[in-house]
Amino acid sequence: MRLIIVSGRSGSGKSTALDVLEDNGFYCIDNLPASLLPDLAERALLQTELLHPQVAVSVDARNLPSQLQRFPELLAEVRGRHIQCDVLFLDADEETLLKRFSETRRRHPLTNENRSLAEAIRDEAALLAPIVDLCDLKIDTTHLNLYQLRDSLKLRLLNQPAPGTAFLVESFGFKRGMPVDADLVFDVRCLPNPYWKPDLRDMSGLEAPVANYLAAQPDVEEMYQDILGYLNKWLPRFAASNRSYVTIAIGCTGGHHRSVYLANRLGQALKPVLKNVQVRHRDLG
Repeated sequence: MRLIIVSGRSGSGKSTALDVLEDNGFYCIDNLPASLLPDLAERALLQTELLHPQVAVSVDARNLPSQLQRFPELLAEVRGRHIQCDVLFLDADEETLLKRFSETRRRHPLTNENRSLAEAIRDEAALLAPIVDLCDLKIDTTHLNLYQLRDSLKLRLLNQPAPGTAFLVESFGFKRGMPVDADLVFDVRCLPNPYWKPDLRDMSGLEAPVANYLAAQPDVEEMYQDILGYLNKWLPRFAASNRSYVTIAIGCTGGHHRSVYLANRLGQALKPVLKNVQVRHRDLG
């Protein structure tokens, strides 16, 4: 059996996550009281007509605070029954959450006559702290539209050809913000920038002219070898510590040339060594 617990602040994309999981064969339950997690897992295990039952539940700030405080012990009880359980936490910055609620005119579940929307968003983060501290995968949806979020969820949650730690090598541009869900971040802005070559500016690091230009730069090769050496040494130790997900972020200024080239090259080099390596370019397209 596989159980995915979806949590996060309101407006971060939890409904989208449940829709994606439901479309991919999961039985989904929205707003489950956290105290029912062990019973739900036990009942799902007893559904013998399902060879590999897949269940996803949303547990969020609509729960009683006392139940959210018990989340660590409830999760331990579920996992003690030898159930594969992943905790997904979605979030976005406060400005983005405020904008989303203003655009949709939805009511935040924690607002009332004594609590403004901004206060509710901040209070929600404190309520969900017991969950975010134990999440296996955190996705920042600040810069993701609906379709990008769907693609990201499919890549991280559903595209796992082998059991064990799922590694994501992700390129990004610092000008759009550093990914808050990254476990390791490498800044490559010190390298020669193809942006200043007029014939390369409109291309990406996936295209041969840019790749050839960067491959010919000694500093780029030295940076690549240093990062690859570090990852080859330490990523297996991340896997040995039973981490479900590890994100390695490679950042340049715009996220189109240097970081894309290096992320793609590093991902290809790591795939023969590690079982489950994925590559994503956050700011392309």
